[in-house]
Amino acid sequence: MSELINDGFPFTVAQGRNLGFSSAELRRMHASMQLRREFRGVYVDARVPDSRRGRLRAINLVTPDNAVVCDETAAWVRGLDVFSPGTRFDFTPAMLVRHGGAHIVHPGSRGRQAILATEDVEFVDGVHVTTAVRTVSDLLRRMYRPYALAAADAFAAAELVTAPEVIEYVAKLKGYRGIVQARSLAAMIEPRTQSPGESWQRLRILDAGFPPPEPQHEVVDDFGRSYFIDLPYPDRLIGSEYDGHEFHTDDAHRRHDAERREYLSELYGWRWVIGTRQRIFGQDTSFEDELGALLGMKPIHRWWGTRAQPTLRAA
Repeated sequence: MSELINDGFPFTVAQGRNLGFSSAELRRMHASMQLRREFRGVYVDARVPDSRRGRLRAINLVTPDNAVVCDETAAWVRGLDVFSPGTRFDFTPAMLVRHGGAHIVHPGSRGRQAILATEDVEFVDGVHVTTAVRTVSDLLRRMYRPYALAAADAFAAAELVTAPEVIEYVAKLKGYRGIVQARSLAAMIEPRTQSPGESWQRLRILDAGFPPPEPQHEVVDDFGRSYFIDLPYPDRLIGSEYDGHEFHTDDAHRRHDAERREYLSELYGWRWVIGTRQRIFGQDTSFEDELGALLGMKPIHRWWGTRAQPTLRAA
């Protein structure tokens, strides 16, 4: 194997020039998969495995001394992808400084000022990041509701936070923008959630006024085989699942889901209401109308937009 570029350590575009690579060459090497772009303006040899330590080294290159890594970026360094769909593949690291501190002007990062207690910060391998519970609190306040709940569910599923500690944390916050949203969503955090789509669909179900479904319910057939249903009502044999392009990308996967549902319907009488991005986001109310008909309940119709709300700037 040839020598790793920059000995396998991440580097900025400016450092790349010191290594003898122009910006155009870096783009070409990235396009030919010789380099992996960790985020905008920072590259690493593509042969180096992705790791938490590598991400922290990359973040450290663009983090000013007075800044703390926060929001989706703080989740990213912990190995979680909680970015909204529109920013998942091309993001700029998020930083914050305490109120009264200098503004963040480091190229390759975006920053804001915020109230920041000492206990809300931890030092991990050379990088200051907001703690898991502070990160979840900020995401619940600042993100578009479906994406915010999905982010909190991901933290809970990774056992980085629990719903009770998030509820307790946000209950103490006074006067913060978005705190009403954060408190309502904190009560909905579900660690059994396995994908963002499940979080989005569960929120749509709860917004419609329906009782909470039972995530990842296991059905065992007569042969001892286990089948898991995303968001069902087991006592009524109603199965609710999310089929999205993000998580059902090939025909084999979709065919497997269809055969599994048909089998459970024939064997036990399960009935199904399937969500898609088009049915969960936007003005289409057919999803909750169908689910409400099976539950014998009239849904509360609430319109979800397809675009995220503007990012809040103040803490």
